[in-house]
Amino acid sequence: METRDRGLIGIRGDILGDIHPQSSEEEIFQNKTIRPILKFQNDLFLASFLNYVNKHKGDFYSLNTEKKLIFIENAIQKDIKFRNALKGMVIAMFTIDEYNEYITNSSRLNKRMMNLLIERLKDQVQLLEKIA
Repeated sequence: METRDRGLIGIRGDILGDIHPQSSEEEIFQNKTIRPILKFQNDLFLASFLNYVNKHKGDFYSLNTEKKLIFIENAIQKDIKFRNALKGMVIAMFTIDEYNEYITNSSRLNKRMMNLLIERLKDQVQLLEKIA
């Protein structure tokens, strides 16, 4: 397992965001673990979202930008199966220690994780138009 953990940390990259002495445990976990995973898995999240759109809601492409942003948020917040699939893509990249830390406060960390992912997809809405 040690080899797996070292490999995961090696491919994910460095901490993203600031960690200060006054940072909460959740904020440290977010910047040390979640953000690097979201960045590393970005292409997979884009592909997954486009698959979701094509399978469930083909009218995404005809929406204006503001409505696309709302669509992205609703897809992740309201479609539990889709949200769980995205969550699994993140959790699969945890080391054993990170997973053990995650399960002690999974509810709050899931909220942070999904909010960061929503913002990441929203920031790339123009890219989603070009890929389609």
